[in-house]
Amino acid sequence: MVFASSAIHIPIPYLVETVAFLLTVVFIVPVFKCLNVSPILGYLSVGAIIGPYSLSIVSDAEGVSHVAELGVVFLLFSIGLELSFERLRSYRRLIFGLGAAQVIISAGVIGSVAYFWGNSAEAALVIGLCLALSSTAMVMQLLTERGEISTTHGRASFSVLLFQDLAVVPILILLPVLAAEGEGDIWLNLGLSIFKAVLAVGIILLLGRLVFRRLFQIVANTRNVDVFTAMILLSVLATSLLTAYAGLSLALGAFLAGLLLAETEFRHQIESEILPFKGLLLGLFFMSVGMMLDFSLVIDKAGWLVLSLIGLLTLKSIIGIALARYFGLQLQDALRVGLYLSEAGEFAFVLIGQAMTTYDLIPADVGQFMVILAGLSMVLTPFLAYLAGELSKRLSPRDERLMMPRSGEHERSDHVIIAGYGRVGQSVAAILKQQSVEYVALDMDAVSVRQCREANEPVYYGDAARPDVLRQVGADKAKVVLITLDEPEAAKRVVEAVKRLWPQLTILVRARDAGHSDELYEHGADAVMPETTEASLRLAAMVLERVEVDVDEIRACLDEVRKQEYKGVI
Repeated sequence: MVFASSAIHIPIPYLVETVAFLLTVVFIVPVFKCLNVSPILGYLSVGAIIGPYSLSIVSDAEGVSHVAELGVVFLLFSIGLELSFERLRSYRRLIFGLGAAQVIISAGVIGSVAYFWGNSAEAALVIGLCLALSSTAMVMQLLTERGEISTTHGRASFSVLLFQDLAVVPILILLPVLAAEGEGDIWLNLGLSIFKAVLAVGIILLLGRLVFRRLFQIVANTRNVDVFTAMILLSVLATSLLTAYAGLSLALGAFLAGLLLAETEFRHQIESEILPFKGLLLGLFFMSVGMMLDFSLVIDKAGWLVLSLIGLLTLKSIIGIALARYFGLQLQDALRVGLYLSEAGEFAFVLIGQAMTTYDLIPADVGQFMVILAGLSMVLTPFLAYLAGELSKRLSPRDERLMMPRSGEHERSDHVIIAGYGRVGQSVAAILKQQSVEYVALDMDAVSVRQCREANEPVYYGDAARPDVLRQVGADKAKVVLITLDEPEAAKRVVEAVKRLWPQLTILVRARDAGHSDELYEHGADAVMPETTEASLRLAAMVLERVEVDVDEIRACLDEVRKQEYKGVI
């Protein structure tokens, strides 16, 4: 690798890029976190500064971007680990309904605008399809940082992004079809390509279910961490490679691998091992996006870029909000979905690049303009997420049944605050009600909250991590805060907020597993219940009862395990 300003020879490829990236992780990202700004902006800023269009510290931006694509691959793999086929099946209406409608309508509107401005019909169609897609990496990382993946708008956004990843396949197939002069074999090739893609997914799912668990059991028996980590990387990359050979995206293959491994007993260990790879490679991906910004072209065509950027974000936001409302989302959730998905995505670089260079469908100057437009829109994603949050607060429907209790209304003291009113929260609330213990609950699912309010339950719509919301439900006079949220990051944010402002409050938390439990203790939780571990203790007790172990002895054994914070069983 060679510095742009000197002839010094660096013997190790991409060493300069690696050092620049690690400096960003160590110094720049902590600064952005201290400023309470998304680290994504730090990566983008540094990428723009050190890229070939600025200081040229890194000259081979294209080479970096190829490696950086692995960040999106590992992100989709970790998302697959969080899901299951059952949960995915429950999203089918949002994936193939909302997702399909968003892509088709956005592509049609954007393509029509491109055609109106003098592009050919083929070029307009390609531009419309490319800019209709959103950034999976940006949006999913922001949802993860904010602990919003399990919220209504988080699930809807994920569903649309998943359909968009699937849509990349027919778009890639469409490019040579549009470039072909004769029509003799076009539809035959199109049909064969789609058949090959469907067949590849089917084979991966079938073989994965038969092979993955057995292979991981063999590797786990070696008790070698390096071999186990290598097996994880092999699973992700080999599955991604198979989907790539079938004409599908690498990210889709990684997502399928995650789904398959989510059903195994190795899921939590895999998740902890893969976390550093995902975080670092995603950071590299965001830096590579920043490197692609050509500031000379931005300055030359600043007026057109600003107008195009505003137009793109406005059109996609309006379409996204309208469709989300049509599919039953509340206004505040629809606003977030529309704005979160209004930017262009990383696949725009690939698709526009192929349409411009390989198939000559888009003129070079138009293609470069669209690439910069896509990059700038991605840079604005964190601001769009912030704007979405503020607007959703201001414009959410004033449904009295969802509102916080007014000052002086239902004054409570020594009560329990339940953060998260899902399955676990409702079960605890039922027992509290039986014992005449006063409680109030907070949840971010407006539909569920409305149903609870109609049943006269003390449940309100609000984010339990916000101090003003906690004050409105009487945190100053409460005795206990019980956190039962599904999303680990959201649970940690609530613990931090409560511990910082109300250190006298007892904080009890439902944890996903032992690792999550340790993190919650570090953030200030007083007691944590790792649900998987506690369930295993209850099962152990049932087994011991059946083999006629004394009841007192069983109770003493379990109490000792709990007293030692589950050491010896995890």
